[in-house]
Amino acid sequence: MTKMHKVDFSSEQPVPAEGLSFAAGRVIGHSVTPGDPHPILESGHGGAGCDQFQTAPGKPQIPFESEGPGSKSCKVPAWKRILDLTCVLLSLPFWLPIVVIVGLWIKIVSSGPIFFRQERVGFRGQRFMVLKFRTMKVNVETASHERHLEQLIGANCPMTKLDAAGDPRIIRGGRVLRATGLDELPQLFNVLRGEMSLVGPRPCTPHEFRRYQDWQRARVSAQPGLTGYWQVNGKNKTTFTEMIQLDIFYAKKLSLWLDLVIMLKTPGALIEQLREAVVGSRAKIASEKKVGKDGASQSSQTSV
Repeated sequence: MTKMHKVDFSSEQPVPAEGLSFAAGRVIGHSVTPGDPHPILESGHGGAGCDQFQTAPGKPQIPFESEGPGSKSCKVPAWKRILDLTCVLLSLPFWLPIVVIVGLWIKIVSSGPIFFRQERVGFRGQRFMVLKFRTMKVNVETASHERHLEQLIGANCPMTKLDAAGDPRIIRGGRVLRATGLDELPQLFNVLRGEMSLVGPRPCTPHEFRRYQDWQRARVSAQPGLTGYWQVNGKNKTTFTEMIQLDIFYAKKLSLWLDLVIMLKTPGALIEQLREAVVGSRAKIASEKKVGKDGASQSSQTSV
């Protein structure tokens, strides 16, 4: 049985290391709880220090809107920018060759651009264009992704990806890129430009942001990142509401120590994602073979 940990959002104490490893990523506290449309969001220590996020019970005040640029009254901590630039520049000899190799692979297996650009909502509601490796064929429909997301927002179920059960629109090797997170490697350029950080909530699309409740929009009070508290605490095993809660918790408890712990836990989380993708792929193949055999058997009995 999954061990549940209660995270008190009203506490101003540092987050203990053991509190970072709870399974399934559930965050339960009197400040943000499932089904509570009006949580009390307080400014946390060591974070952005935005007093604007203090709200009165029953009437949350969000200091930015779903449209237009966000407020610039809160800045990204200097230590976070220094950590991002240091890690990205020092690791340049390792990740840049991977970018070149993956780019060549995409060019070989699929006609079209190497990179995929999409508008996302960033820090304090500011818009920017995120970079990803293109893992889908050119000119395919994407409305199904929006429908899938809307189902996840409204349903209390784990946030499995749409391609988890197979997607013919994905290019050869695209599922591996997604499972390992390599499709998001070009976002290191977003980090260099200051639009993203190495650690933070995943940047959502404007369409998704418009669907957020008021309290959920506090998620963008932290700079978006490549990896984050949600990613290393369940990710595909958590519901949409739990993801929002984890991201708000991270924004409140933002600290250098928390970022370092998340970075250290990220490789293990990626390995687990890859394992789940392999297991899911094998299960799908086995299911298709079973359906094929059953169909052939029924056809044979009918002919007799």
